[in-house]
Amino acid sequence: MDSSAPAAAYNYRIILFYQLTVIIGGSALALDMMTPCSSINRMANFKFCNLTRMPLVSSDTLKLDLSFNYVSEINRTFFPKLYRLVDLNLGSQKTNRLIVKKDSFRNTPNLVKLDLATNQLLILDPEGLAGLSQLKILFLYYNKLNGSILENDYFKDLTSLEYVDLSSNEIAYLKPNPLFYHLYSLSILILRYNHISSICAGDLHSFEMKNFTFMDLSDNYFYNWETLGSDRCGNPFRNIRFDTLLLSGNRFGVSQMQKFSSALNGTKIIQLKLCHHIMGPGFGYNNFKDPDNRTFVGLVNSDLEILDLSKGSIFSMQPYTYGNLTILKVLNLAENKINRIEKDAFYGLNSLINLNLAHNLLGELYDYSFNSLTVVTVIDLEQNHIGAIQINTFKSLSELNTLNLRGNSMKTITFFESPVSIGYIFVGGNKLKSIDSSFVYSNFLDLSENDLRDLGGLYKLLQYPLLQYVILKRNRLSVCYPHFNISKNNSLLHLDLSDNMISLIWDNGQCGNIFSNLSLLGVLKLNNNLLRYLPNGIFNGLDSLQTLNLSSNLLTYLIPGIFPTNLDTVDLSKNQLYSPNPKLFLSVKTLDLTDNHYICDCDLVYFLRWLNETNATLLGSPNDIYCMYPTNLLYKPLHVLEEGDCDESEALTTLMFSLFVLNATIILIGMSTVVTYTHYRGFCFVMYKRIISFIIDTEKQEEAADTCKYDAYLCYSGKDFQWVQDAFLQNLDTQYSDRNRFHFCFEERDFVPGEDHIVNIRDAIWNSKKTICVVTKQFLKDGWCVEALNYAQSRYFTDLKDVLIMVVVGSLSQYQLMKYQPIRAYVKRCQYLKWPEDIQDVEWFLGRLSYQILKENKVEKKLKKSSNHELQTIETIS
Repeated sequence: MDSSAPAAAYNYRIILFYQLTVIIGGSALALDMMTPCSSINRMANFKFCNLTRMPLVSSDTLKLDLSFNYVSEINRTFFPKLYRLVDLNLGSQKTNRLIVKKDSFRNTPNLVKLDLATNQLLILDPEGLAGLSQLKILFLYYNKLNGSILENDYFKDLTSLEYVDLSSNEIAYLKPNPLFYHLYSLSILILRYNHISSICAGDLHSFEMKNFTFMDLSDNYFYNWETLGSDRCGNPFRNIRFDTLLLSGNRFGVSQMQKFSSALNGTKIIQLKLCHHIMGPGFGYNNFKDPDNRTFVGLVNSDLEILDLSKGSIFSMQPYTYGNLTILKVLNLAENKINRIEKDAFYGLNSLINLNLAHNLLGELYDYSFNSLTVVTVIDLEQNHIGAIQINTFKSLSELNTLNLRGNSMKTITFFESPVSIGYIFVGGNKLKSIDSSFVYSNFLDLSENDLRDLGGLYKLLQYPLLQYVILKRNRLSVCYPHFNISKNNSLLHLDLSDNMISLIWDNGQCGNIFSNLSLLGVLKLNNNLLRYLPNGIFNGLDSLQTLNLSSNLLTYLIPGIFPTNLDTVDLSKNQLYSPNPKLFLSVKTLDLTDNHYICDCDLVYFLRWLNETNATLLGSPNDIYCMYPTNLLYKPLHVLEEGDCDESEALTTLMFSLFVLNATIILIGMSTVVTYTHYRGFCFVMYKRIISFIIDTEKQEEAADTCKYDAYLCYSGKDFQWVQDAFLQNLDTQYSDRNRFHFCFEERDFVPGEDHIVNIRDAIWNSKKTICVVTKQFLKDGWCVEALNYAQSRYFTDLKDVLIMVVVGSLSQYQLMKYQPIRAYVKRCQYLKWPEDIQDVEWFLGRLSYQILKENKVEKKLKKSSNHELQTIETIS
């Protein structure tokens, strides 16, 4: 027989268990996100709607939530024909009673999940669940149900049932009906928080030959199991297999545990959870015994792989306690009162991989503490009181990969000098003041949250050439006295020095070359170190550095060229940078510059331009990159600032003054002309139009009949609607004013509600003579807008008409526009219009736009002339 078959079956059942969990949680989450008392997308959410009867829902509804209402009874006429309904929730009715009569679900035969829980009193007819042959998940918890729910044939039609939750009821005995023989898919049964006090051989006869993925019998009354272990009670789980059996909270003592394990007599259980037991005397009591070499003898033939004895009172680990559990892989003894580990305490655990002793009272470890654990890979000793560890404690653990000693009282790590290499060592949260070990054999070392003060200890740690990850955060590193040199052959990839006082070290001129030989280092964290500056050349030698965290410091200025050219990600948030030089970030791809102290004057112009044009990913909200000075711009985001008078001409003021002196007359005349035109060009344009109209004195000709419904379709981002309305619609659309001449199509007024958005866009483009795209920053972020622009261009080729007019608004750079392929295609063959910055030019601009709307731009179809050239074969070159 293939030995991998049981493992594969176990993995499959575990996957099934988690899939059911996801289905249950996902259904609830989807309905909770809906609007109450409504039905959308075949999901109906009617919880908390004060209903007494079934609301109107679509016949193709998939999920229906009627919880927290006032439904007191359901019968065969309660539901309309909902043949597609798969998820129904009738739990938590406020009537505190729910009656389910015969054939109540005859119109919902395809239910997969049914929730009748938390009704306080559920009165279920024996035929109440009739016809639900597709049901897989059934919730019946907190309904005051008794043992008859399993003893009678309520579930006879539920042939697909996989998951049943009967917890928090009043079930006092377990004698399931013979019909359970035929429920072949049943694999998860939850019976916690009931009143079951005993189970004897034959009681679960209907469950024989079943393989339960998960059975929960925790928090019952098994502490009153008087017949446990007696011949007349026998094995309660005879011929039943369990992936996981929970018996937590039943207050098993050592005597009861011994009787229970003997009663099992070879029942196959992969995982047994016995949390919240009363085995062990605890600290200072002797009225209860610790488990010994007889306690678990009966489990010798159960093939147990995972044993959870956490949250008890075990005080001393006795010799040979688990000697018969030779294939046990995981032993959880966390949250007991373990103070001593006797010699040979783990004898026989030749297959143990994971040992959890966290949150106990261990004070010291000896070289015999973990004897026999030859293949263990993980030992968790977190949150004990360990202050001393004998030097050879882990010497025999050749497979040990993870050792967790966080939250103890250690003042030395000399025990790591044992030549056994441990992949991951966690000693954070201890009382270390110095690194006194000359060699640490590990790839990952966590020394965070200690009392280390000398950064020179890092030089000592890196004497081990295979050390790749070092965590020194939240110490008190403030001096550096290196007694070793860091070898160029080190393998360090990740160094965390955050939450220290590195600034004091560099202020004193110490360890300025600490990173010079770390050529493989990829991640460096220096955040929260009170750094006011970075010493010149401090990052020299970091040829592989990809990520640098300098956040939450006091940096005000950065020297150009301070960062390595290979740097990919930099975090400079929460500093005091005034005006960073953009050249610092030429090679950076990801950057966080939020929450700094930017001084918004003309010196910041180049930085502002770089922010608008960079291809780097800027982390955080743009609103968190704001001004701190001057006070009139306090907290104003940089992305809304304009350059104003801070252009290049201001930097050349002296030169311009000299030119003015030399060319006073010419400049005076020119300036007078420019000033006159600048201040009165709007008035001049209006007068020009009136004079022309008066001279020509002609009537407006009637426009030729056209099949188009609109003069133009106005395409813009919804966030720009108010501005578009003031700028375009108020001045051009006939509905806004009788003096206007155009009939526009725009989304807020003319799109058909409920219609597909792309269909609305298509109809608007084809029913309009022209399409006007108002391109702003918000327009470029709106995928629908860009798609509409692209669609409008298609008429250029289908109708041979250029119907697209592009108007650019705001300070959009050429680079920002050309990133989008539809805009690049348009710019190659046409000129776009630019919204004027001066209000005087608006009238002239609107006149120019009106001309473009009225003008019909036909595209000449170019015919290819015939040619007598002979076609030649072109060979590809590979």
